[in-house]
Amino acid sequence: MTVTEKAYKNLEFLTSNEARTIRMLCEYEEPQRRFEHEGVRDTVVVFGSARVKSGVEAAEILVEAKKELADEQAAAAPHPERVAHLERGLKQAERAARIARYYDETRELCRRLTEWSLGRDRAYLVCSGGGPGIMEAANRGAADAPGGRSVALGISLPFEEKVNRFATPALAFEFHYFFMRKYWFAYLAKAMVIMPGGFGTLDEMAEVLTLRQTGKIKKRLPMVLYGKEYWDDILNMDAMVEWGTISEKDLLLMHRSDSVDDAFEFLVSAIEANERAG
Repeated sequence: MTVTEKAYKNLEFLTSNEARTIRMLCEYEEPQRRFEHEGVRDTVVVFGSARVKSGVEAAEILVEAKKELADEQAAAAPHPERVAHLERGLKQAERAARIARYYDETRELCRRLTEWSLGRDRAYLVCSGGGPGIMEAANRGAADAPGGRSVALGISLPFEEKVNRFATPALAFEFHYFFMRKYWFAYLAKAMVIMPGGFGTLDEMAEVLTLRQTGKIKKRLPMVLYGKEYWDDILNMDAMVEWGTISEKDLLLMHRSDSVDDAFEFLVSAIEANERAG
């Protein structure tokens, strides 16, 4: 006798092309159910690079890179190819040390935001993309605050680890579809912080700016562009105004910041003002 399997229990079907819309819907409904169960309505989203290491880790890597190169150069017969390899490694370590401040400052900012939120009736949970680097720093900062919770909206990628260990387990997600993940970033966000990052960070920032510029996001959404040295090298929005591709008023969509104190004060003031405005 052949046993007929129910369609919703048929894994082969659920992972097929024909069931793609069902999988999309799952990435909408399951997070919504979990957010409601956990009482999460408001988040402060932090975007940034997965490649940034903490100051301590970056310093250790730099010391080791210098030592390895010095040892090879001091050898009786240094190998040219190995010296060249170690020189490249040293340059990478120097880059990591240069940008590491943003890991530490993300962690501190998110700790302070979480502590501020814990003392209020309305909670604003830090939310990251769930990965390493700046994302880890955001969740880690929230965990530094006693009783702090945070959200991690992870994405399944072949070259990235699972959701970092600092996120609250009940609020750690792993998405397949980038667009559904970005929906949940934007839907719950009451503020955003854009730390130094690569293509992914630029994509996330540009999409939210576009939605705000075009009025698709109607809520007041304060955004901090953090890291003057980095972003001045990467972005030239003044040039976009000069070329006429954006308006001068579009520059006001983000607050430029280069310190934890300034970013914290701006975010708290903006969120509290938005609460009073209703």
